[in-house]
Amino acid sequence: RRELVYLWIGALMVISVLMWGGLFGLSFVSQDRWGGLPVTLILATFGLAFGFPLGILVALGRRSKLPAIRSLSVLYVELIRGVPLVSLLFMASVMFPLFMPAGFNIDKLLRAQIAIILFAGAYLAEVIRGGLQAVPRGQYEAADALGLSYWRKHRLVVLPQAIRHVIPPLVNTFIAFFKDTSLVLIIGIFDLLTTAKTAIIDPAWQQFSVEVYIFVAAIYFVFCFAMSRYSRSLEARGR
Repeated sequence: RRELVYLWIGALMVISVLMWGGLFGLSFVSQDRWGGLPVTLILATFGLAFGFPLGILVALGRRSKLPAIRSLSVLYVELIRGVPLVSLLFMASVMFPLFMPAGFNIDKLLRAQIAIILFAGAYLAEVIRGGLQAVPRGQYEAADALGLSYWRKHRLVVLPQAIRHVIPPLVNTFIAFFKDTSLVLIIGIFDLLTTAKTAIIDPAWQQFSVEVYIFVAAIYFVFCFAMSRYSRSLEARGR
């Protein structure tokens, strides 16, 4: 809905002001000093927000009648799904800057975000492709009989039905990627879990190590459980 678009834009503006600072008397904070729950939410939210449309395009590409597009889509999916997320994060952190022009550097957090988007897009593409195959062939033929173009046919007829079929595996993938954001530790980004582990290194906080881990586990549980419950409401609404 249009209201949700405005809400997302407003929320992103508030997050930008709070994280970067520089306005309303807040001091500027560079991205290499970000950490904790905001980093986890940024990586998961943007990773899935951009990975989902990428997955739709790749899923459609794998079913395309054009050999070049189909081959590129298959190559992308098989290549990304054939390596762990850890290796993609290493490549984004170490190898990606080597291909950039001299003097041009992309922030480490942004490089990790790109790796997560590419990884999420490949897995979501396979989930969505399964939903496309579940749509009866008669729906495609009916859309063609109405004279709809390729993109209007998929936007108005095919994709709504396909996504409704795969809501459970989609949400399962969302939950898995939300938890996988903790892997960014290996390239020096402090997410929620890493920040908590760093905090208990301080002697003043070592006696609260159990409480810290319970608190972090509770945060992960709340977000994952909320996504699970929301998916059940979407399933019930789509029946």
